[in-house]
Amino acid sequence: MVTCTRQSGFLITIFVLTIINSVKSSHTNGVKFDLVRRQRTGPTVGLEGLRRLLRSDTLRLRGISEKVRLTQGSTIRRQIQEEENSSSNNNVNTFFPACTNSTSRKNGHNVSAELEMHSAADDGAGQYLVQFRVGSPAQKLTLIADTGSDLTWMSCRYTCRGARCGRDARKRRVFRADHSSTFRAVPCSSSACKIDLANLFSLSRCVSPVDPCAYDYRYADGSASLGVFGNETITFSLTNGRRTRLHNVLVGCSESSSGPTIQAGDGVMGLGYSNYSFALRAANQFGGKFSYCLVDHLSPKNKSSYLIFGSHEQVNNISLISKMRYTELVLGLINPFYAVNVKGISIGGSMLDIPAGTWNVSGVGGAIVDSGSSLTGLTQPAYGPVMASLRRSLVNFRNLNLDIGPVEYCFNSTGFSEALVPRLTIHFADGARFTPPVKSYVIDAAPGVKCLGFVPLAWPGACVIGNIMQQNHFWEFDLANARLGFATSSCT
Repeated sequence: MVTCTRQSGFLITIFVLTIINSVKSSHTNGVKFDLVRRQRTGPTVGLEGLRRLLRSDTLRLRGISEKVRLTQGSTIRRQIQEEENSSSNNNVNTFFPACTNSTSRKNGHNVSAELEMHSAADDGAGQYLVQFRVGSPAQKLTLIADTGSDLTWMSCRYTCRGARCGRDARKRRVFRADHSSTFRAVPCSSSACKIDLANLFSLSRCVSPVDPCAYDYRYADGSASLGVFGNETITFSLTNGRRTRLHNVLVGCSESSSGPTIQAGDGVMGLGYSNYSFALRAANQFGGKFSYCLVDHLSPKNKSSYLIFGSHEQVNNISLISKMRYTELVLGLINPFYAVNVKGISIGGSMLDIPAGTWNVSGVGGAIVDSGSSLTGLTQPAYGPVMASLRRSLVNFRNLNLDIGPVEYCFNSTGFSEALVPRLTIHFADGARFTPPVKSYVIDAAPGVKCLGFVPLAWPGACVIGNIMQQNHFWEFDLANARLGFATSSCT
């Protein structure tokens, strides 16, 4: 547990416990964003409130797995696969043909954007937040960094009138699109609204051709954001003290939102994979890649990590770069998710008996990497063997019957040492191996209580590698070359 005051430490303990209770039902110029943890603005909510808020994590995992399953079974999914199989350059990303318009090409430098990151644990959320400067003049907002969604939106005021427009009980800051000289609403009569933005849940209503294109964007856990699409200017701070701007970026101006997934910030930064994702637009400007490093999910606010668009060499030392391992990043098959080809899981050096089809992203299985989910979800063919193997190493600790639903195994941690737990390794099909620290899968739930931090997911469906499993590692999403890099790191 992190060092903190008695009150905040208690809240953090309740935060983790309620997650599991809730499942019951060189010369380099750079661009720098500040990604900070949102300060608590009022008294903490009660236990039941935290249960409702944190139930979203399990709902999200299940929703993502189901969405992947449905996508895999669709005709569109099969057509995409056939087109890729017939291509001589399988899985090459057509969104990045040459990065010809990138800032790095224009300037002749390795240009990157570095965003300082913090955990959202102070808000009782298992996400990471980034400060976002949007509009002209630039307005500063705090957004959730989410690789599992592709729309970047802010709590906003544009068509709405009245003092409470864009506001809700969470006291969010509101982007005043009506005060920005560069905000341009997408017309509802445009082909972009009718066709291109359909995958972002654009609505068909269009009373007047000049009315803005409206959306009703839905998340895997049922959270929703309603508003209008627009194009706007995003301001980046360069690490050399200068600033640059990215123009005509698609954003959502949300005048209404609801649901537990989106409570921690003023909106969401969509880092998922699609034509309209902020990640693709920014990465295309800065060399075709983005990366992040996640500190411990319960870290104090003065311990930061980072989100980078472009090359990471300027912020990482040679030691980290030399430790980087790469595996194929499967793009374009189950948008907006980032899939990986897993071969199997070993515990203590022994491969578990998990059917190969469990990991077949071209069939009805697979695995994705998701920054917006806290816990890791495993479909039943993988969940059973993983849990059985780990439980055998904990037989000397008293099992606690806490009746906490899908998180099935908790124990009295008196006398516990991480050295007693065998190391879990995810083996990728191309030979790369990911071995997270023990604390990423044997998690603190309460004083004297630890649990195995896995959620069972229905089969068929996809496994989800959540951000707790990713913590204390650096992750590089090289979209131009369709590969995922990772290395252990303190993320500071």
